[in-house]
Amino acid sequence: MRGLGHAGSFVERLQPLDRLAPLSDEERRRYSRQLILPGAGEAAQRRLKAARVLVIGAGGLGSPVLEYLAAAGVGTLGIVDDDRVDESNLQRQVIHGVDRIGELKVTSAAQTVARINPLVTVEAHAVRLDRDNALGLFTEYDLVVDGADNFATRYLVADAAEITGRAVVWGSILRYEGQVSVFGIGAGYRDLFPEPPEPGAVPSCAEGGVFGVLPGMIGTMMAGEAIKLITGIGAPLIDRVQVLDAAAGRWRELRLAADPDRARTRELEPDYVELCGTPGAARGTSVTVQQLQSLLQRRAAGELDFELVDVREPDEFDLVHIPGARLLPLDRLQSEVRGHAFEVPDDRDVILVCKTGARSTRALEMLRDSGRTNVRQVVGGTMGWVQTVDPSLPRY
Repeated sequence: MRGLGHAGSFVERLQPLDRLAPLSDEERRRYSRQLILPGAGEAAQRRLKAARVLVIGAGGLGSPVLEYLAAAGVGTLGIVDDDRVDESNLQRQVIHGVDRIGELKVTSAAQTVARINPLVTVEAHAVRLDRDNALGLFTEYDLVVDGADNFATRYLVADAAEITGRAVVWGSILRYEGQVSVFGIGAGYRDLFPEPPEPGAVPSCAEGGVFGVLPGMIGTMMAGEAIKLITGIGAPLIDRVQVLDAAAGRWRELRLAADPDRARTRELEPDYVELCGTPGAARGTSVTVQQLQSLLQRRAAGELDFELVDVREPDEFDLVHIPGARLLPLDRLQSEVRGHAFEVPDDRDVILVCKTGARSTRALEMLRDSGRTNVRQVVGGTMGWVQTVDPSLPRY
């Protein structure tokens, strides 16, 4: 869909209005406040009823997207997510509840959608989006809404959408900041981000945290963009990126243009995880949590001597840490390395750990660049230890 140039082109690619099913009396009552909107009416509602929208992720962004698209009367909602509801999700993923912990997120989300609007059909895809299923899934829907929480999936969505000619409503959140745009009608995701960031350069929400209401603020806007595209109402965020600083209560807009020199994507990458980098997987620097457990047992028996360094913040360390680790926050480690005063002797091996791997990757690269070769990191981090080795420890 790259180069269509205006939002009307998207509407023109949907089914002609004269082929769309009429509204029932029940639908007219349910959607009465939408029907009386200037520029909307029955035509817009019939387009919503006929639309098929694929939502990537039933988490923080997917929650408000699914709830508001269901409430608005989008006829078919596809949901792609292979994860299960965890207690740590509930602070922001409001489509789920305490009674859904342990359920597949797509199942939980489908139940909530049915409670909001039983007239909506939900197609649950309890799979991880990958290069084997993306193209097939995208061709089944009119529009894709990207609520993914990792770069590998975002680049996969961008490429699959460009190949299949699907527009994408995109959103991203971290800490107090969120971003929203529409790709595929004009500029695309790779025009904004031509290359993935270095592994560990951008923390995930699990590493950096997220303001609980931020997904609602960004996700609701994403739902609005989807509705505008389907109905032809208003001016969607084509060639524009809205950026929210929720802490300051401030929106700003960035203009975006398609790169005329960027080659159109014609096939998917062989491996998007590899494209975006896998923390701790390079240069033989990884230690699994099972391996770490064995190493700690041998250290306790006096067979080995190494330092397990936790590079998280003190409050995280106080909440939960791997027994035998010592705290050295990343910023302090950085100061020590710059000052050539890293307190672990050169002849002692160092194993780095953080929450899930992003910060330990940065620490690993920092120490390796300084000349330390006897440094490794724990894949999956402290949360991997909790999940695999000691589930009795708290998660966050």
